[in-house]
Amino acid sequence: MESIHNLVNALNGIVWGPPMLVLILGTGLFLLLVLRFMPWRRLPTGFALLWQGRARGSSATGEISPFEALMTCLAATVGTGNIAGVATAIFLGGPGALFWMWCTALVGMATKYCEVVLAVHYRERDGRGEHVGGPMFAIRNGLGPKWAWMGGAFAVFGGLAGFGIGNMVQVNSMAHALEDSFGVPMWGTGLVAMVVTALVILGGIRRIGRVAEALVPFMCLIYIAAALVVLVVNAEAIPGTFALIFEHAFSPAAASGGFAGAAVMAAIRYGVARGIFSNEAGLGTAGIAQAAGTTTSSVRSGLIGMLGTFIDTIVVCSMTGLAILSSGVWTSGKSGAVLSAAAFESAMPGFGAALLSLALAVFAYTTVLGWSFYGEKCWEFLFGTRAILPFRLIWVAAIPFGAIAQLDFAWLVADTLNGLMAIPNLVALLLLSPVVLRLTREYFAGQ
Repeated sequence: MESIHNLVNALNGIVWGPPMLVLILGTGLFLLLVLRFMPWRRLPTGFALLWQGRARGSSATGEISPFEALMTCLAATVGTGNIAGVATAIFLGGPGALFWMWCTALVGMATKYCEVVLAVHYRERDGRGEHVGGPMFAIRNGLGPKWAWMGGAFAVFGGLAGFGIGNMVQVNSMAHALEDSFGVPMWGTGLVAMVVTALVILGGIRRIGRVAEALVPFMCLIYIAAALVVLVVNAEAIPGTFALIFEHAFSPAAASGGFAGAAVMAAIRYGVARGIFSNEAGLGTAGIAQAAGTTTSSVRSGLIGMLGTFIDTIVVCSMTGLAILSSGVWTSGKSGAVLSAAAFESAMPGFGAALLSLALAVFAYTTVLGWSFYGEKCWEFLFGTRAILPFRLIWVAAIPFGAIAQLDFAWLVADTLNGLMAIPNLVALLLLSPVVLRLTREYFAGQ
């Protein structure tokens, strides 16, 4: 077993090593340049379309509204990565890691835009008449039969990774947070999570969309408000915090207190890797949910979909990172959710850590919902609609196990599979970028 663990650990180091990070950032930068920075320039347009997309248009086709589609994407991405992932990046890479997370998001907006445009443009109807799409369909329908194997590889990686990244790991984090702060037994969290998840996902994407629409905006606003309290309390330290971030993005961070120090390469590696883990730009998952959204234009869907990366990283992750750095707890030697909790507790003694635990639990739960849909569509691509009900039942059954299990190895495997998803998706994005460019030009020429 130890040799298998070492093998997977070595593979993980390759998958998330410098070549992969260069490939993800390089692809995003290439797409951003090809689009002439359109995702940045059209950010206000995206928010305007999102507001208009709260209701389904009479001439649009799809199962959920564009707003519900984005909330489903955010349900999957706004999770433990925004709390524990940011803290881990700072612990391992220093303050400069936050700068590289921002860079990942800024180029990732172009990546996410292209992923969604292709997913919606090449989507199709399944045996139940519902719209399905994502990298696997874009590869098969856009690149042709000889590339279909690559779409199958994406579906296998995504279908397996979801059980770790999007299910058991999330529930385990939720169970630990509630046990540490409120004494809730881990098995109790697992059983309750299993029941409430079953009630939602057995109703399909329409029910997931309605729950995400109600829960995601509320949880994001509450979390941002709590983080703002931390920043207000530490207002005098904020200028120095930004100085730390920019200084250590390009120079090593010296050891201080319980912080062991970090080289520039560590800041880049962990900032980019945790940024991608959080916003999933480059992994292709957002297109799976957006393909179910009602729309008359793939470009409109792309403009809305790219907002997910902006909201997840530029807004939510930044609030976590600034809270940790401005409060000074980043030198305490703590890591993960414990480090984030220390920042909130320092500004709100007596209930800050408990508040963060509740946020972590809700974030983790919504991630389980969002990833359930991603995994379902991956297995449907491989085996057809007959795979849907068995997948949902297995997904629900895995939840209580995830709450009580030791998941170090499962996390490692899932993290590796998560990274492998990016390879076929990025290849498809590069090969199909002329299609995205043509659709974008046609859309804005008609405005």
